[in-house]
Amino acid sequence: MQSGELYQADDPGIQADLARSARLTHRFNTADPDGPEERRAILAELLGELGDETEIRPPFHVDFGSYITIGPRSFVNNGATMLDVAPITIGADVQIGPNVQLLTPTHPLDAELRRAKWEAAEPITIGDNVWLGGGVIVCPGVTIGENTVVGAGAVVTRDLPAGVLAVGNPARVIREL
Repeated sequence: MQSGELYQADDPGIQADLARSARLTHRFNTADPDGPEERRAILAELLGELGDETEIRPPFHVDFGSYITIGPRSFVNNGATMLDVAPITIGADVQIGPNVQLLTPTHPLDAELRRAKWEAAEPITIGDNVWLGGGVIVCPGVTIGENTVVGAGAVVTRDLPAGVLAVGNPARVIREL
């Protein structure tokens, strides 16, 4: 699964990992808002790496959680969905708006393979000091360079270089920053 090869999600080991993350995500999303230490402890258990001073606001949804790394001083607003079948790497000082989706899963174009429940995934990398506006969708295999801003509602289907402003569906660079 992590190598990008086809896999079947109903594998018992995968299902056990999904159940673990579902329990931890539920605990995080229902934790007392007056208990930031409890929320941080749950995230530290759920995620592969959680940088110092990083804040994630509920609700927060993941597939596994353990394949997500987030650098220090980053902020993830309400409603984020990070489907981490492949690694999701988020740098330092990243700002992620509400309802952003980081989606690593892919499915075969061949209908027979899909019917047989085969899936694959490609990693997502978000560089340092990136800002993803509200509702941005980042597709499998995308890398976004440092200091880039992606406008609200954009759908990022291919890599974006460092230091640009990108908007639209599909996201396109409109100027350098």
